[in-house]
Amino acid sequence: DVVGLDGAWVNDFAKQGAIADLSALMTEHDYDDSQLASQVEVDGSTYMVPAVNFVYPLYTNDALLADAGVDAPPSNRTEFADAARAITEAGDAAGTAMPLSLETPSGVQNQVMSWLWASGGSMLKDGKPDLTNDGVTETIEYFDDLYQDGVFAPGAFTMKEQDMVEEFTNGRVGMMVDSLAHLTMIRESNPDLKFSISALPAEDGYDGKRGIPYASWGLGVSESSDHKEEAWKLFEFLMSEDANAELASMAKAFPGNVASVPDFVEDDELMSQAFDIYQAGYPANEFTGLPVAEDLMRQMNEQFQAMLEGDITVDDMLETTQESWSAEF
Repeated sequence: DVVGLDGAWVNDFAKQGAIADLSALMTEHDYDDSQLASQVEVDGSTYMVPAVNFVYPLYTNDALLADAGVDAPPSNRTEFADAARAITEAGDAAGTAMPLSLETPSGVQNQVMSWLWASGGSMLKDGKPDLTNDGVTETIEYFDDLYQDGVFAPGAFTMKEQDMVEEFTNGRVGMMVDSLAHLTMIRESNPDLKFSISALPAEDGYDGKRGIPYASWGLGVSESSDHKEEAWKLFEFLMSEDANAELASMAKAFPGNVASVPDFVEDDELMSQAFDIYQAGYPANEFTGLPVAEDLMRQMNEQFQAMLEGDITVDDMLETTQESWSAEF
């Protein structure tokens, strides 16, 4: 009746008629959707609501930054590039890491396109691929420059997210963009590691709201349910202010209700800082709700790797990806 969803599945399930149109249910029950932090839509209708969100801030190793002469976590792209180079040149650690495994291509979403969203940019126009716009082009060029400067940890093309986290935890990487879900694991694995959390660096001069990459536990309703009234009551309860705050507290995640405040933000300084970042920006992940989302990441990843290797230009990479993506829409 009520189903747990990942954003990458939503388009396929909606097109199959497997999950119900939540917009219609909200209208039917006179539900105020302004209380929801985000919604995942297909063809203009909501099919999934993120109940709790795991955001992806920037993690920075305090000691490595200090040894490299960097006073504070970077807040824009120039500061990040300068810090990555300084860390790489100062010792044995890499400035940053980029998990680009084709087996799990979510690095394209979490560690690459997230920088576009952090500056208010978009890879879509009217719900269709728009990969050759200036924002996307500049983001890809930025990472190409960083890669050519040698600031990434070795093995980027086969690295998975958990490999990146291990490198950071063991002090071999100075900065990474990663899920807040790994915070407890990092602390337990290396209690002596001193690190900070901050918002993703934005384009130099950008002063708007920053998109915050996130993964979520999503809620939907089965289209075949014989109990939609009861399903709606559970949905409404889970997304209510108090229940959603409790759910977020149990998950060590951030709530899907904009008025909810999880209890751990009062007891944990880093989580409190992360919650401030979350409230100051907006959840951003344009892959949620797209058709064959994981395959779209893999298609871009293949072209991205070829571009980093110098086999194709940035423009070629984006034009080829635009063409392959458009065939899926």
